[in-house]
Amino acid sequence: MIQAIRKCLKAAGYVDLATPFKIAGVEFAFTGAMRGSDGRALDLVLLVDTTTGDFGDRDGARVRQRVEALSRALDVTGSHYVVTVILAGAVLAEGIEALSETCRVLQAEGISLDANGEPVDAAAREQLNDRIRVLLPLSLPESPAEGPDSGPAMEQLVKALPKDLDQSLLDAVIVASGSGEQAVTDAVARAIDKALQADLAGKQP
Repeated sequence: MIQAIRKCLKAAGYVDLATPFKIAGVEFAFTGAMRGSDGRALDLVLLVDTTTGDFGDRDGARVRQRVEALSRALDVTGSHYVVTVILAGAVLAEGIEALSETCRVLQAEGISLDANGEPVDAAAREQLNDRIRVLLPLSLPESPAEGPDSGPAMEQLVKALPKDLDQSLLDAVIVASGSGEQAVTDAVARAIDKALQADLAGKQP
């Protein structure tokens, strides 16, 4: 499961971090750790294998303690990383509710894998993607229908929007959507700031 998750995240632009790693002089060991890039450069993803139980990963309380210690170390260094823990495998019985107060927690379990640790079919792959969707770039599926309204879903969305919508804002959002939610938020914020500055400049005597 860990291999499948790692491969999926790599395809989305995440890179592996060497483990164990040190923060504020403290060493942290996890089954895996990955960092985002571009619009998700502040995403720190921790992979916890609850099936094999490496590093005590079958014990929810121990997992929570390690993540809380990591969170404190990040605070000490002034880091702005957003921590996400992916629990791969069996559901942990305790400590997870408290863990969700410290970081984002995603559970990937019940996904059929082949002998190589890959999803057995397209449905299983989509199931895996759904489990970690919040970490993946925004995307819209293409419509299989033919006719005047056929074409990529993004094109259909653009056609459905009001004609008087600010084109520069729309273009910025579409470009940013490939880099994730944070990139879209940043693009909208920049567009709003630019509009406000222009409005203020126009009101000056």
